[in-house]
This record gives sequence, structure tokens and C-alpha cells, in this order.
Amino acid sequence: MGITKTEIFTEQQNQIANFAKAFGHPARVAILQHLFKINACICGDLVIEIGLAQPTISQHLKELKTLGLIKGNIEGTSICYCIHQESWTAMKTVMNQFLDQDIENKTNCC
Repeated sequence: MGITKTEIFTEQQNQIANFAKAFGHPARVAILQHLFKINACICGDLVIEIGLAQPTISQHLKELKTLGLIKGNIEGTSICYCIHQESWTAMKTVMNQFLDQDIENKTNCC
């Protein structure tokens, strides 16, 4: 597998690609939807709700946490996850700017 050379791209381009990666797997989308629905969750609940194995859910949670879209608090022997509202709002701003380029640049090409 080749080197991605992310350093040749802008910070915004790398952010957009990372956010797109978060939405690039249906399990991560399902996790985010579930967290929005109940506003908090223990990892074991996600295993039941999503229907994937515990290690798989944990890996997807790790990806979402690394991106900052969710945060987790230790409660006894479990971790309770929720949407990181500030990061979610920042992500929406970046993605909306990217997705709204067609509105800003209305050229007739092809």
C-alpha cells in the first residue's frame, strides 16, 4: 500500500477526508444515529443495538473518538459515549462549506 502524502494537502482537505471516512462505514453512521437518539450510551448497548461484535464496535468508537465526533466518560466498568457537540458543530461547518461549493460557483461546465 502506498504512502498517502497527506502533507501535500491543506488542513481543510485532510479534515474533509477524515470526516468523510467517519461516514464511510454504515456501522459508524448507525452508532452516531443511535447516540443522537438516546443522547448517551454504554458500549454494550451498542453491541445489542447495532448487532456487531464488541471488538468491532470498539474499533468504530475509537475511530469516531479519534476524530473528536464523540466523547466517552468512564462510569464504573463501562464507558458512556455521547456526541461531542462542539466538534460536531465544527465538522458541520467544514462539511457545509465544502458541500455548498456548487451554490457559490454556478458555472456551466460540461
